[in-house]
Amino acid sequence: MLSGEEGGCDCGKVRYRLEAEPIVTKCCHCHACQRQTGSAFALNLVIETAHITLLGESPEAVEMPTESGHGQANFRCPHCRISLWSTFHQAGDKARFVRAGTLDNTHAVVPDLHIFTKAKQDWVVVPEGAEAFEAFYSGKDVPRVFGEANAARWKAVLER
Repeated sequence: MLSGEEGGCDCGKVRYRLEAEPIVTKCCHCHACQRQTGSAFALNLVIETAHITLLGESPEAVEMPTESGHGQANFRCPHCRISLWSTFHQAGDKARFVRAGTLDNTHAVVPDLHIFTKAKQDWVVVPEGAEAFEAFYSGKDVPRVFGEANAARWKAVLER
């Protein structure tokens, strides 16, 4: 259960609390995520912006490229520069892709799906039976992977 969990940056000036469970938790193995995190993947909790309470200073947006060409706004602490979340322009400002590593309790996070596995590092093992996609998943996969209730939440995010 992640509702009520708090997180923040290294210097502690940007803090937040999740007020609901994430819609979905994605492990992205694309080269852009590898480059931007300096790691083998990015682990993001997708949640409606309205379900994040800011407890400290506001992060600032830095525009970043994505493989889709649509780009994303990456929100960083203005002091220590830690990336806290992103917004992907296809979803607009109604959802945040919260970096799971910024939570105070990272042990509660398990990915619901793995995307862009064609670019994953050879030593990374996706658990057997996990939802995994060589690139991105299709809309028809959303109800199965997200669950019906969370698929409805995601649909509401996409409606502008």
